[in-house]
Amino acid sequence: MDLKDRADNGNEVTRVLKVQNKMGIHARPAAMIVRIANKYESVEVWVEKDSDQINGKSIMGLMMLAAGQGSELKFIATGDKAPDLLNELEELFSRKFEEA
Repeated sequence: MDLKDRADNGNEVTRVLKVQNKMGIHARPAAMIVRIANKYESVEVWVEKDSDQINGKSIMGLMMLAAGQGSELKFIATGDKAPDLLNELEELFSRKFEEA
């Protein structure tokens, strides 16, 4: 399902997060994002960068965004627990994916 095709259920929450770690969104950070997203089975999450849009529960999709340091990613989540998911992701981004 494409973001443009989904129904607006009024539960949509968005947040723009900036990639701060030196190596950007490579395999390990992508896996960390997906691990958090999958904890929220009832939440649908999409990620936008420039004109690209991917499912936020897809490791390959996240890596294909080629989001380097300084990139801004817009997370769009729908569902009752969407704010919780985005709060966890914001914390992960602020910790620079635990990278030095």
